[in-house]
Amino acid sequence: MQKRETPPRPARRMVVGVALAALALSVLGATTPKSTAAPMRHRSVHTLIVAPDGSDSGAGTVGDPLRTIQAAVNRLEHGGLVELRGGTYHQRVQLSGTSHLTIRPYGKEHPVLSGAGLTVPADRSAMIDIENSSDVTVTGLDITGYRTTQLDHMPIGIYLHGHDSVVSIAGNHVHDLGNDNPTLGSFDINAHGIAAYGDDPRRPIRNLRISGNVVDNLHLGASESVVVNGNVTDWQITGNRIHDNNNIGIDAIGYEPTLSGKYRYTQVNRARHGLIANNIVRRIRSQGNPAYWEDGSWCNCADGIYVDGGAHITIQHNIVTGSDIGIEVAAENAKGQADHVAVRHNQISGSLFTGLTTGGYCNGADDCGGVETGKSLHNTFEYNTLRDNNQLDDGSPELLVQYHAHHDVFAHNTITATNSDHVVYGTVPDSDSGGNRSDHNRFRAIGGSPSTAQFGWNGQTYSGFAAYRSATGQDRHSRFF
Repeated sequence: MQKRETPPRPARRMVVGVALAALALSVLGATTPKSTAAPMRHRSVHTLIVAPDGSDSGAGTVGDPLRTIQAAVNRLEHGGLVELRGGTYHQRVQLSGTSHLTIRPYGKEHPVLSGAGLTVPADRSAMIDIENSSDVTVTGLDITGYRTTQLDHMPIGIYLHGHDSVVSIAGNHVHDLGNDNPTLGSFDINAHGIAAYGDDPRRPIRNLRISGNVVDNLHLGASESVVVNGNVTDWQITGNRIHDNNNIGIDAIGYEPTLSGKYRYTQVNRARHGLIANNIVRRIRSQGNPAYWEDGSWCNCADGIYVDGGAHITIQHNIVTGSDIGIEVAAENAKGQADHVAVRHNQISGSLFTGLTTGGYCNGADDCGGVETGKSLHNTFEYNTLRDNNQLDDGSPELLVQYHAHHDVFAHNTITATNSDHVVYGTVPDSDSGGNRSDHNRFRAIGGSPSTAQFGWNGQTYSGFAAYRSATGQDRHSRFF
């Protein structure tokens, strides 16, 4: 959801490593995850079976199933299992104050929750809505078709809010849904695949696991594929495959009006103490997304993985390829910051704009429309592999440090620039960033050399590795190979 500051130097291009491409393709080859549900030989009295041809007056058994998932949920006041027979369910499901409940397929069957034909109401609504619930699992479902063309209507596949705890969203396929409104430049177009909004200031969403899902082909407008937003703590987003969506893949957000009034700019309104790991994020691009039509062209602004105002988050062992931006750590709100984020052991390639970026993207200057953005503080970027980013070949770097970035560390990374200008590091004019440290890295420029590679630091750009090191004192133990 950002306007981008163009670095002062021109730059260029990429060749995705064969091994990385092969790995990404092999993992993404199947579009539907395997269900984590296993057939039960002995079903307890707390199991209810649902089938598209059942009846809500039925017993909820295999021979006499219920018809609606909601009827099964309502019957299981003290928890249990809801198992869905294969087929299509044009139904939304509400879990409110629910505990000790699992919704999953019956055996290896394939239930589909389809929003086709359902009316999307104003504001946020979901195929599965979980509120103030605990010990809940949703697994192995195919969720699709929930769409609208209405502004201010936000369709969501799976939505958590209130103060949920110990929730697992695992092994689902959330796809082909969203907001199809065509209004150019409108940030009122929104949708999500999987979303957690911690909107209770007194109690957070806690112990949330989003794992092993496939989330793809979503029309998101100004929103995100998978997001934790506001008062959410102790969460994990791991092992998911997120691809071919027209805005951010994974986002951890703070300082939005998820909490308002006296709580908005406090620590409770920040996604925090989280883990984003072992995900494959591919082709997350805002091209063609009406929300990102700016000044007669598309903004290439969609991050594969984004921390926007979050804190104490680890991002590790992810593959991010073919997106607008690989990984970004920043804060869009001027009163906010992203801090104590560890970005490590990730493979980032094929980004249109830049591979990795941190810091505020505007500083209130006229060319940013007077916008002010937040800070990046005490974050660590290490052991990452960046290559073949800046497919636009427009002067942007493999790694970009923008405004208001302080005391961040860039170490032990392997960065290969393949663009025409051999831009390794990038900076922005009039940068106020400082106190950052870069060392023990390995740099390379395909078609270039140590003397032609470009390095930007604190508002200045240097031609050549030696000139950069001499002027900045950075990367004294790094090498150019």
